[in-house]
Amino acid sequence: MAQTPDALAREWFDQVWNQLDESAIDRLMHPEGIVHGLGPEPLRGPDQFKPFFHAFRNALGGIRVDITRTVVQGDTCAVLCHVVATHVGHTLGAPATDRAVDFTGITMLRVKDGRIVEGWNVFDFLTMYQQIGWVGNPVLPASP
Repeated sequence: MAQTPDALAREWFDQVWNQLDESAIDRLMHPEGIVHGLGPEPLRGPDQFKPFFHAFRNALGGIRVDITRTVVQGDTCAVLCHVVATHVGHTLGAPATDRAVDFTGITMLRVKDGRIVEGWNVFDFLTMYQQIGWVGNPVLPASP
């Protein structure tokens, strides 16, 4: 019996991000899968996704992605994620700061034949950049 989209999403975040199991990328993502929202262009297939995985794995030590909620409609699963880690590496483009990060994101995964064929990602990287110290926090409007 094929996994439900919810079960596949949970396995993806647990195996790939919490256990840092690179082999899970090949097992769970279709060879022609497309991932949107993690760079200027879509990532096509496991071979294009792996450099993103390596950059984040090397930059964010102790990364933990918890699924807060999922919503399934047919072959698609929306996933609300909570991410915590420590910025320990330079692979995001600047030296490590050893600062903790804590942010959220939403992923929508479309599943076919037990593999991810398409993913859309919207993560609050601005908050992560603010916590790392790369971007200043905006000035809040004064109370009337």
